[in-house]
Amino acid sequence: MNSRTRSTDKQKAVQRNVDWKSLQVVHSDAAGIDVGGSEHWVAISPDRDPEPVRCFGCFIADLREMGRWLMERGVRSVAMQSTGVYWMPVFEILEQHGLEVYLVNARHTKNVPGRKSDVQECQWLLKLHTFGLLNNSFQPSDEIRIARTLWRHRGNLVAEASSVIQRMQKVLTELNIQLSNVLSDISGLSGMKIIRAILGGVRDPWELAGLVEPEVKATQRDIARSLEGNWREELLFVLRQQMEFYRIFQEKIADCDLQLRKHLETFGSKADLKAQPLGPRPKGRKKSKNAPFFDLRSELYRITGIDWAQVDGIDVLTAQTVIAEACTDLNAFPSEKQFVSWLGLCPTNEQSGGKVLNRRTRKVINRATVAFRNAAMTLLRSQS
Repeated sequence: MNSRTRSTDKQKAVQRNVDWKSLQVVHSDAAGIDVGGSEHWVAISPDRDPEPVRCFGCFIADLREMGRWLMERGVRSVAMQSTGVYWMPVFEILEQHGLEVYLVNARHTKNVPGRKSDVQECQWLLKLHTFGLLNNSFQPSDEIRIARTLWRHRGNLVAEASSVIQRMQKVLTELNIQLSNVLSDISGLSGMKIIRAILGGVRDPWELAGLVEPEVKATQRDIARSLEGNWREELLFVLRQQMEFYRIFQEKIADCDLQLRKHLETFGSKADLKAQPLGPRPKGRKKSKNAPFFDLRSELYRITGIDWAQVDGIDVLTAQTVIAEACTDLNAFPSEKQFVSWLGLCPTNEQSGGKVLNRRTRKVINRATVAFRNAAMTLLRSQS
């Protein structure tokens, strides 16, 4: 039997087994919600209520009323689009009412033209969800969502502190203080000592150069020459304020670390630190400058049972980012194929007429994806 005969027999078998004129009802007790910034439109089956499409406000009382109405009408499953951040309060309130909430990708519902009104949009979501044509987006557990919020907020604080350092560097250059030529990082111990002394009124370059730590490779003469500035008052004023901003951000980062540590301590343990203690840090794996003040390596080892510092290309910051975005286990994904697709790291496979049209990866905004890519970049010159 040749390949054409086998293909024809397979097509005939598919045609006999599938009724192309009907769709199977997957979610009989379904509802569709068009989420907005000021109001939410909800559609249910017309046989459940004389007014099957209703509009609810965005306040907590309105959302609770929405949940009660859906429960009273026998709705068990709800579909809504992930519109900005407006869906988050709706998602939480409906989950509290015991409803199964499907958070769907807006791209998957817009392939058919029309439906320009909110009423038509929620009815379209109801129809698609009833026949099981919408895929639910991955949502981690509540404890992971809390850790994700804190870790993302900490990342924003670190980015803001880095921006302040860049502005301080600009002011120092305008003062003709060439610290960047003798120090690799002005936010280090030596750089902060010098900047605080300058703001304290010290102007002698040799006295300032004496504050440098012994580990600095530049000579005392070069450091002193780099510290001969023009000392303009308005620039010193700007430098003082930027220094205050940097100190504030460091305090907020420490507060965020404390809150994150308290939350991680509530996680269950997979490893006993007393029975199976961690070994020494691998050689060449220095602690990151932006690492939390507490021992995140030990905390992640207790939670996951894995010493992430032993994994080539992965440090504790990368591991924490992936855990905060994708959970401590990957049971929500049937296999590694679905997980890689969720990350947006697998190529597409668009073909037509036997020709490949597109093999590029999808554009996905995912912090775990960025963390994996950065980890891969560190292995380019690795001898492991």
